[in-house]
Amino acid sequence: MSEVVLMDFSATWCGPCRMQKPILEEIEKEMGDKVDVREIDVDKDNALAGKYGIHAVPTLIITKDDAEVKRFTGVTSIDILYCNSFSFFPHQVFWRR
Repeated sequence: MSEVVLMDFSATWCGPCRMQKPILEEIEKEMGDKVDVREIDVDKDNALAGKYGIHAVPTLIITKDDAEVKRFTGVTSIDILYCNSFSFFPHQVFWRR
């Protein structure tokens, strides 16, 4: 089975990053173990941020089998994440309320 990872590149001092957090928590709740959501603090893990060329936070990157398949910069709603990424997430009903 392929592994889907949603990486959240953020910083503790970043206001928009704090706005993004509840959205990612909802994805974790809805998707369970189908998607591995990882929070990366760019100030603590600047090597990984550099590897992915992160220049702004929040930046969300979806990888599948270790290959980047989608990137979002700025606060991204759950609907935008699902609508633009449904082919990368494991089969899931994406119709929202």
